Amino acid sequence: MQLQQLRYFVAVADTRHFTRAAQREHVAQPSLSQQIRSLERELGAELFHRARGHISLTDAGEALLPLARRVLADTETARREVQEVAQLRRGRVRLGAPPSLCASLVPDVLRAFHDRYPGVELVVHEDGSQDLVRVLAAGELDLALIITPLAAQGPVLTTAELLSEELVVVSSPDAPAPVRRSRLAVEDLRDRPLAMFRRGYDLRELTVAACRDAGFEPVFGVEGGEMDAVLGFVRAGLGVAVVPRMVAARSGLRITRFAPPGLHRTISVAHRGDVSPTRAARELQHILAERLSEE
Repeated sequence: MQLQQLRYFVAVADTRHFTRAAQREHVAQPSLSQQIRSLERELGAELFHRARGHISLTDAGEALLPLARRVLADTETARREVQEVAQLRRGRVRLGAPPSLCASLVPDVLRAFHDRYPGVELVVHEDGSQDLVRVLAAGELDLALIITPLAAQGPVLTTAELLSEELVVVSSPDAPAPVRRSRLAVEDLRDRPLAMFRRGYDLRELTVAACRDAGFEPVFGVEGGEMDAVLGFVRAGLGVAVVPRMVAARSGLRITRFAPPGLHRTISVAHRGDVSPTRAARELQHILAERLSEE
């Protein structure tokens, strides 16, 4: 049974006339009649009483008509919805990002995406890179912004580097500057209380690793927070913190940069290697790259 046969059947049922039905469907009348006959043979029942000048539905035709209308309506709905998704008039894209990026880069990117595709739903999952990798691998995200390279080997992902993000030290403007110079070295953090992120947070691991590479263990004045909490700790004078420069620029805190070569982290966008991103996800990735090229 073909959709075309059902369309022809409904056209004849509506017009009660084979010639007018053929005209409505823009097909030759013999072709339409042949398709109706083929449908009747497949179903094993006549669908129309054919009397000269009068066409009416048989009991089989009466039974088929509402079902045929429903099938054709559902097919049209499916076609329209797929087209709307393909043309980004509807749909959904799920993005994962660390809290530091949710506080800086992500809002501007989502705003730009929403302005272009207001009908596409945006879902944001905020977490650390390792957790985002697990959620992405489980199929619960379309894209994730992660810190690379990953500390531990994860599932097979396709990643593309977006930027090398500068890290800086923030301190309370009401407290003395960390150093009298315009730039500081990691060594200058020795014995200085740090406002430290919770365990598993990417910036915690990076800061601790940088201190250990410089030959000392960092001292925590307070620890356990996410980005907003740590910035609050710094503002209260409980310590200094190492944060991305994009976050620091919006924090209202004093910013001190590291001396060259500085301290950086690499931000990459990732998706599952065994699944092609949806068009909406590809467009979001494009806007991410576009936005970063303006920075």
